[in-house]
Amino acid sequence: MTSRRTARLATILSASATALMLTLTGCAGGAQGGDESRLVLGADDGNETHWSVLKQKLADEGIDLEVRTINDGVQLNQGVQDGELDGNLFQHLIYLSQFNVENNGPLVPVGATAVYPLALYSEKYTDVKDLPEGAKVAIPNNPTNLARGLLNLQTAGLLTLKDGGNAFSTPADIVTTKVELLPVDTNQTVTALKDGSAQAAIVNNTQAQKGGLGDELIIFKEDLNNPQLAPYINAFVTRDDKKDDPRWAKVVAAYHSTEVEAAVTELNQGNLQFKTEWTGAQLQDELTSLEDALKAQKG
Repeated sequence: MTSRRTARLATILSASATALMLTLTGCAGGAQGGDESRLVLGADDGNETHWSVLKQKLADEGIDLEVRTINDGVQLNQGVQDGELDGNLFQHLIYLSQFNVENNGPLVPVGATAVYPLALYSEKYTDVKDLPEGAKVAIPNNPTNLARGLLNLQTAGLLTLKDGGNAFSTPADIVTTKVELLPVDTNQTVTALKDGSAQAAIVNNTQAQKGGLGDELIIFKEDLNNPQLAPYINAFVTRDDKKDDPRWAKVVAAYHSTEVEAAVTELNQGNLQFKTEWTGAQLQDELTSLEDALKAQKG
């Protein structure tokens, strides 16, 4: 009699424990849990309006999107690589290529968003042709924006680069120049312009907004339809083993809905070019090409 009661009690306790484990697993959700409707995405601007709009669009598709704001690019990518995040949105392909090469990263793009400008601003001159010989031009000193800035200055007719330059060019590749470069931290490009350290400055869209630089101060702007800007396409990124998750297609489609694009456009004051035509496969081809070039450069 006692043994039967003990066996029955053990069975009940085992069943209860199993139920509790299933409940806890379901509550965990996201990147670490068992809730297949939940996606955890990392971003550096998770409090902006377009994320709320995107969440609602995806909720209608049965996807519970959580956006975590992380202000460090390496942490955003490391979170995806380690499985703490299902994916992220903050970077362009060339940044992703550098992370993968330096960290043996298995990260891949699954959908394009947009290209954002890296423009040349001046408070003193209204035309790039008016910049005098030897004028100081502030330029971001991080490798990605430094190379892109050099290409911009070349297109603007202010310098020439060896073999026409590329996405990995450095000041060592300058053949001729009309201006003097002042490499500074990205956050200091606006400061250099405003305190007179530079007569012009290459400034990314985010810093221009933060620094109060209006479009009227732009004296040279990229053609965002230029195919040479492919390395700077921003993309949703996930791990290679998660790239075939069908939810990514829904995320990308929802991002390019009229409502979300309108919110993103308003945030960026129209300074962007959406890249709806780029497929995940095309993005991956571009990424692979960038990674191969970077590896060859490193030797």
